[in-house]
Amino acid sequence: MKKLILSTAALALSAGMALSADTVRLGTEGAYAPWNFINDSGEIDGFERELGDELCKRAELTCEWVTNEWDSIIPNLVSGNYDAIIAGMSITDERDEVIDFTQNYTPPDPSAYLGMDEGLDVTTGVIAAQSGTIQAGYIAESGATLVEFATPEETIAAVRNGEADAVLADKSYLVPIEAEDSDLVFLGEDVALGGGVGMGVRESDAELRGKFDAAIQSMKDDGSLNALITKWDVSSTFE
Repeated sequence: MKKLILSTAALALSAGMALSADTVRLGTEGAYAPWNFINDSGEIDGFERELGDELCKRAELTCEWVTNEWDSIIPNLVSGNYDAIIAGMSITDERDEVIDFTQNYTPPDPSAYLGMDEGLDVTTGVIAAQSGTIQAGYIAESGATLVEFATPEETIAAVRNGEADAVLADKSYLVPIEAEDSDLVFLGEDVALGGGVGMGVRESDAELRGKFDAAIQSMKDDGSLNALITKWDVSSTFE
């Protein structure tokens, strides 16, 4: 899933224990359907909204949701603007130097190229990606020309208006877009990136991480997590 390029500010900030407060605040992007998005009623919706609500119920926590732009989502966790990230965030060694993660709640989600030219060589083309993502890092090392945009919507627009030959993003995000636009096609092979998606918490919040870990495990054990993954079609299920 998405890989944030960490700012030096995140390394310097720290915050207290989340469980010292009555309410645990969950931070998400709200712009990456079907993982998380804002619905027609102006509310946070999607796979991670449903998952987060269930995890809080099982952990016996009172939770509230807040949105934050992707580029600053880790620094604002560390500074205390919310207590946990649940935003389609891949567990990576780079991030783990700044925050802690729960166990993964989805296996790795394949990434895919989407463009308008079936004959495009994606290894030499101009490829769009959301800035600070695992896909952007992959393109930068692939030999293709990377163009970065702040939001996933802008990457799709770049392909449609000719700024980029293709976009690389989570396939679960691209599938409904491809289905609704006959000019867009998947290109080449899927790319396996990341090590699964988990919740991010401050390093000082081991107790909170443990509560969410136990809740995630209980959903794995009773099959409800696989059912939720299938419902929202965000990833492969756990074996």
